[in-house]
Formats: sequence, C-alpha cells, structure tokens
Amino acid sequence: MKQARRRIQRGGYIQFENLMYRGEYLAGYSGETVILRYEPRDITEVLVYRKEGNKEVFLARAFAQDLETETIALDEAKASSRKVREAGKTISNRSILNEIRAPRSGSLRDRDLFTSSEKKTRKERQKEEQAELLTQQKFSQTLAVDEVEQDEEVVLVSGEIPKVEVLDYEDLLDDYGF
Repeated sequence: MKQARRRIQRGGYIQFENLMYRGEYLAGYSGETVILRYEPRDITEVLVYRKEGNKEVFLARAFAQDLETETIALDEAKASSRKVREAGKTISNRSILNEIRAPRSGSLRDRDLFTSSEKKTRKERQKEEQAELLTQQKFSQTLAVDEVEQDEEVVLVSGEIPKVEVLDYEDLLDDYGF
C-alpha cells in the first residue's frame, strides 16, 4: 500500500487526488494532519492513520463520496481529472466518474486505454489482447445461447400460458415467520 499525508477538513472530509472522502469519526480530528494508506488499483477507499510519537494509530476508513460501489485506479482518477480540467468543468467526484464512464469508441478496452499506464512489452500487450478476444468470444457465445433459449420460450408461451401461483406476503409471514 502506498501512503500520503493530508489534513482533515471540517466535518471529517479529506481531499485526495481531486476526490472527496469522508470517514466515520473523523470530524473530531479536523485540522490534524493524517497519513492515508491506499491501494493504487482502487482509490475509492483509504485507510486513515494518525501519528502518535513514532507509532501510527488507525483512525478510520474513508470512502470517496458517491463512489462507494465503484473501483477507480489512481491512474484513471488522474487522467479523468485532467480531462475534466481541460474541458473547463468543475472537478468533483461525480464529474470524474462521469468522465471515466463517458462513451468512447464502443470498445470494452476503452477504460484501460484511457489511462496512461506504464509501458508494456509487445508480448504482454499481445497476451492481454488474446485474453480479451477469448472473453469477447465467450460473451458472444453466451448471448447466442440466451437468444436461442428466449426463442424457445416464446414458442412455449405462444401455445398455452402456464398457471402462476401468486403468494401473499402477509400469509407467508403468518405461516413461516419471515
């Protein structure tokens, strides 16, 4: 894990790489400088430590606001905030996420190409491309199977409509105690 130093703002907010984080119980430490530990592959969560003497004491986990269910790499965040700044927009968690999700040429690899990651050898790039082609082929095969199954269901439904049992939630509560 990498680390960085930041100051806790009023209300327990922390700003790191143009993202705003909020952690539980951090409001009491506003104004103090803390150490953030983060994983560069996913910076939507950081660990907050406070220096006491020559020891580090864990305070809380801080999460990027509105991005709790996302996974954003450090390189992606930097590249998208650069794009937002170049477009003249206000940089916020939501604008960075929108820039990452923005449709490009339609390829599944756009998010990877968007970031300027470290240089890879030709062999590494070829392996990645082959792996992606295999996953795309598997995906298209599963889509074809799903379409066939859907067509079969349509044929079955067009003949006779099956009887569906409708359950009452309150009856279930009374009978089974859910």
